Amino acid sequence: MAELNFHHLRYFWVVAHQRHLTRAAELLHISPSALSIQLRQLEDRLGHALFERRNRRLVLTEAGRITLAHADAIFKSGQELVSTLRGTPTPSRAVLRVGSVATLSRNFQIGWLVPILQERNIQIRLVSGQMRELLAQLSAHSLDVVLANEAAPRDSASGWISRRIAQQSISLVSRPPRGGAKSSAKLKFPDDLQDQPLILPSEDSAVRPGFDTLLEEAGIRPQILAEVDDMAMLRLLARETGALALVPPVVVRDELKSGVLIERHKLNQLQENFYAITMRRRFAHPALRAQLGLG
Repeated sequence: MAELNFHHLRYFWVVAHQRHLTRAAELLHISPSALSIQLRQLEDRLGHALFERRNRRLVLTEAGRITLAHADAIFKSGQELVSTLRGTPTPSRAVLRVGSVATLSRNFQIGWLVPILQERNIQIRLVSGQMRELLAQLSAHSLDVVLANEAAPRDSASGWISRRIAQQSISLVSRPPRGGAKSSAKLKFPDDLQDQPLILPSEDSAVRPGFDTLLEEAGIRPQILAEVDDMAMLRLLARETGALALVPPVVVRDELKSGVLIERHKLNQLQENFYAITMRRRFAHPALRAQLGLG
């Protein structure tokens, strides 16, 4: 088997970063046609297409993304060799690109990321955004995984795989009642919610429909003080207003531990699910293989 031609790899590396064949050819001082031939020879050697054209743009395939990551590491190692011999060595770490839905609990994110951060050879790039835009980046191989509290839409063409990585009951929490009596802290659900000021997740939340159904079946009409799609803001409102708030306990973990908030009632019939969404890929990121138990 012929060895990898690093001359071809460098041509690919320049094209991948420029995302434009003609511009890359100008930087490399060769013709676009000659550059195309070099790229085809590299693809033949690797056995995979590295680019696909979309609206006259060069877009990396999955194999192209993986090849670029290795090419980055190879040429970075060359730079580090020069730096080391000059007495200024620099460390090298693999990058895991994580997308997180903007409304997802920060405490949950930290809990999932800490074991990866403890691996000294992994660097995390964390991007927050809306589910739709994060899934688009995942499809374009710009992200390795998306963390969310809902599964990706079922679409056989997309290649998205949603793995449930955690599940917990939802609770009603508030500041401790005045006087601190345990009896006054008890909440009879759902009767005590009649005309009770509530802070709730927005109607787009995965748990909101189930909660609304429980109250509707019981004929209970609470006073909705606020509807919030940001868990961090919901936590702050629960702390500052004293109203009952519907949250997964992980969102207010620190407040529950310190006693700033207390759990008034656990709704075991409602569950918050947390997902790690990946693409159906032949080459999983090593950090994800360990964290998600992939083969």
